[in-house]
Amino acid sequence: MNERPEKSLFEAPVMAEQERMVEAILFASADPVTVAELQARLPHGCDPAEALTHLRRRYEGRGVQLARVGDAWAFRTAADLGFLMRKETVEQKKLSRAAIETLAIVAYHQPVTRAEIEEIRGVAVSRGTIDQLLELEWIRFGRRRMTPGRPVTFVVTESFLDHFGLESARDLPGIKELRAAGLLDNRPLPGSTKTPDEDEPVTGQSELFED
Repeated sequence: MNERPEKSLFEAPVMAEQERMVEAILFASADPVTVAELQARLPHGCDPAEALTHLRRRYEGRGVQLARVGDAWAFRTAADLGFLMRKETVEQKKLSRAAIETLAIVAYHQPVTRAEIEEIRGVAVSRGTIDQLLELEWIRFGRRRMTPGRPVTFVVTESFLDHFGLESARDLPGIKELRAAGLLDNRPLPGSTKTPDEDEPVTGQSELFED
């Protein structure tokens, strides 16, 4: 729940002006901006959370929309117009099959340790695979697991969410959607005991994700 701004001896700008300020900050920023960062830059007494709500509504249906990226906000091209930017925005980042499988396991099972990734894939994960995903800033180190040895865990990043147009990991498509889109064949997932015809979502998925 957002806290109400502190009372000030100085009158805060009207909400329309606060929207303009937030709009200017977001357009000028190369990276998504959090509410706390907006609060620190706006005049005392402003309510950036409310300004974002109004601003997001005002951009609905436009070619540019205000999108939430994890805990931050940024302007992004409307999803249905992304094809117009393909030549300007697409970067060729060829991932190995091992990297793709590792990334998928982290996304759907985070926070997950290296040993758990290897158990699900059934093979060892090379250091190069993890390093590649860390270098792309699509995964990052999470909290250490409170088990013997305190192994480090991995979680997906806001850059990963931003790249795939997701607000949070909970927005990842289910197994049925992936197969329908041709992004997953009919073989069972690594570590899965389900048959190809069983299209139930990953068990316990909502409990495994961090916001």
